[in-house]
Amino acid sequence: MQTLEPILVEHPFFKDLEPRYLQLIIGCASNVRFDSGQFIFREGEKANQFYLLRQGKVALEVFSPERGAITLQTLGEGEVLGWSWLFPPYRWHFDARVLEPLRAIAFDGECLRTKCEEDHDLGYELVKRVAHIVIQRLQATRLQLLDIYGLHS
Repeated sequence: MQTLEPILVEHPFFKDLEPRYLQLIIGCASNVRFDSGQFIFREGEKANQFYLLRQGKVALEVFSPERGAITLQTLGEGEVLGWSWLFPPYRWHFDARVLEPLRAIAFDGECLRTKCEEDHDLGYELVKRVAHIVIQRLQATRLQLLDIYGLHS
């Protein structure tokens, strides 16, 4: 069986992460697949994983009774999906719907949270990396809102 280590070492999310932390994280990882149209998660559900996308596309969506599903961002190969697993109350804030058949590496959030509690330095490293993703998503959402409401100058 091939290890996930070479894939994780090359991924920007894990860039310059100490090898000892990488070994801890690999213990919480597994390969997953999703079909087109499938929801990986829905807003309000328990958030207990995050994903490194290897192939395919996912739409991050919010639902509005007036407008239906609104795509805030489309994610693809090399991107990270999910940050709610790290922050209480561990609930998803968006829907994630597969647009193209998806291959990903899933990380068990409960497993990682336990490892972070045992090693606060690992926790700090993951919080910094996840915070970077949250900022990217907020900026993308801001641009999407500007586009939807025609607020470009």
